[in-house]
Amino acid sequence: MIGTFVMFELPIGNSRRGLGVGQTWYKVPIWVQKSFGPWTSYGGVGETVIEAPGYRNFTYGGWLVQRDIGKKWTLGTEVFSHGGEGPATPQSKSATLVDVGGYFKFRDPGFQLLFAYGHTAFGQPENYAYLGLYWTWGKKPDRGADSDSALNRFSPPAFAASRL
Repeated sequence: MIGTFVMFELPIGNSRRGLGVGQTWYKVPIWVQKSFGPWTSYGGVGETVIEAPGYRNFTYGGWLVQRDIGKKWTLGTEVFSHGGEGPATPQSKSATLVDVGGYFKFRDPGFQLLFAYGHTAFGQPENYAYLGLYWTWGKKPDRGADSDSALNRFSPPAFAASRL
């Protein structure tokens, strides 16, 4: 599969108080995915477009491999890289990171607990951890279809979703 999911963030915080960047900014990725049995691999590249003072446009990309462990758990690892984001950001220089993480699907597979931890392999030192709830809604797939894979197509686990 090949897909894109253009995202934009609206300025709702006061940038003078460090609550946001004060401008709308965009992420324009292209991602590819291949699933085989309990394994899924995907990745791609994108560009962040931002016109705010102290920030600059930057390229990002990565590749992930994940495996379903039963019906409830998915675990994986990823290599992710980003360019320098500008002097107003903590990520002022480029870095390549390696992380591990995954998600736990509750009774409704559209509701998941996401988690990840990653650190720099090359470039500017960075560490991050992520814990969050992910909820999707809408028409459920046919009961005859493989509902887990149908709901999770291009639903990135925490480590990918947190940076896209």
